[in-house]
Amino acid sequence: MWNDLGQRCLILISVVCVLSFGLANALNGFANAEGYPDISVTLPGQLKFVHVIYRHGDRTPVDPYPTDPWGDLKNWPTGWGQLTNIGKQEHYDLGKWLRKRYSSLLPSKYSDDDIYIQSTDVDRTLMSAQSNLAGLYEPQGEDIWNSDIKWQPIPVHTIPEKQDPILAAKAPCPAYDYELESLESSPEFKTMTEKHRDLFAYLSKKSGRSVKTFVDAQYLNNTLFIENLYNMTLPEWTKKAYGGEELTYVANFAFAISSYTRKLARLKAGPLLKDIFQRFADKSSGRLVPDRLMWVYSAHDTTISNVLNALKLFELHSPPYTACIMLELRVDEINMPLVSILYKNTTAEPLPLDIPGCGPSCPLKKLVDLYQDVLPVDWERECKLSTMMMTYEEANLGAATGIIAIALLFTSYGLMIYYRRRNYKLYTSYSQMA
Repeated sequence: MWNDLGQRCLILISVVCVLSFGLANALNGFANAEGYPDISVTLPGQLKFVHVIYRHGDRTPVDPYPTDPWGDLKNWPTGWGQLTNIGKQEHYDLGKWLRKRYSSLLPSKYSDDDIYIQSTDVDRTLMSAQSNLAGLYEPQGEDIWNSDIKWQPIPVHTIPEKQDPILAAKAPCPAYDYELESLESSPEFKTMTEKHRDLFAYLSKKSGRSVKTFVDAQYLNNTLFIENLYNMTLPEWTKKAYGGEELTYVANFAFAISSYTRKLARLKAGPLLKDIFQRFADKSSGRLVPDRLMWVYSAHDTTISNVLNALKLFELHSPPYTACIMLELRVDEINMPLVSILYKNTTAEPLPLDIPGCGPSCPLKKLVDLYQDVLPVDWERECKLSTMMMTYEEANLGAATGIIAIALLFTSYGLMIYYRRRNYKLYTSYSQMA
C-alpha cells in the first residue's frame, strides 16, 4: 500500500515539474531581451501600422491662483505652461521606448514616407514632440550633420487651435457648447456639484479664485500638484484639501465631463477617432498615400481622457505626463485587419485593453461598427445649433428673438430712408443730388 501511494506521489510530482517547466518556457517566450513581456507575441497577426497619442511632458503651472506664494514668474523662469527640462527628458525617454517597441516596424532612418507627426499649436506639445523624436530618431550614418549633436530636425505639423477640430478640438462647435451647458445645468449634474459645495467654497476662500465647478477645482489641484512636485512648500490651508480623497476625486472626475455623454464624445473626440479609423481602413486596403507606418499625435491630458472615454475605456484618473495611447493595426493570415488599443501611463509595460464587446484584438470593421455612435458623419453640419436641439421654451425664445431682431432691422431701415428723404427736401436741391 505504501509503495503504491509513494509511486502515485512521485508521478504527481513529476507531472507538476513538467507543467511548471513548460509554463516557465512559455512565459520566457513572451519576454524580450530586457525581461519585459513582448506584447506583440500575444496578439494575432503582423503589425502594419500604429497611431500614437501622447500627453506632453512635465510643465510649469499654467495660471497661478491669486494667493499663491509661488505665483511670481521669477519662480518659473521658463514661463507659464512651458515644458521643463524634466519634461524634455521624459519625452526623450518615451521616444527611446517607442523605438524599442516598434523597431521591427519603423526603420531607424527617418523618412517622411514612414511617419507623420501632428501636434496641437501649443509650445509644450510642439517641444514634447521634438524631444520625443530626438529619442525615436537618433541620427545615424549620412544623417549625422554635426558630430557633436546627436539630433536631427524632423518636421512637426500643426494648425491654429481655433481651426483644429481634430486634435486640439477647439474649432467652434455651437452644438457641443449647447450640449455641455445642458449637461451642467441638468438636475443630475447639479446634485453632483452640490455634494462638493463646501469644498468649492473652501478652495475659493483660501485661493482667492472662484471655484464653482469640477474643472475649476482641477485647475487649482494641478497647480498645487506641480508646486508640490518641485518641493515648494504649500500653504497651510492646502493640508485640509490637497491630496485628500474628495479633491482627488473631483480633479479626476473633471476629465470625464467634456465627453460625459455619447453626443459630447462624438463632437469632441469623434473627429480624431474618425481620422484614425479612416487611416486604418486606407492602410489595410492599400489606399494610404504615402504608405506610412506610424502617425503621432502630440497633445494634452484632456485628449487622452476624451479618447479613452469615447472608446468606453476610461477609468477616472488624471492622465500623467507622457501618458500614451497606442492603437495598433495588425493583419492576420487571412488578411483581416485587427486593432488593439494599449495605454501606457506608468513605467510598466502596457497591456492590450479589453475593447468592450470585442476583446483585446478587434476586427477593424467590427471596431468601426461598435463606435459608430461617436463617429460624426459631417462634423461641421452636426455642430450647427438648430431649434430641433432646443427645448420648447428655448426654441420659442429664439424664434421670438429672431422676429424682434428682424422687426427692428426693418424699422431702422424705414426710419433711415424717411430721414434721408426729409433731409434731401430740406437741404439738398435736385441739381446738387445729380
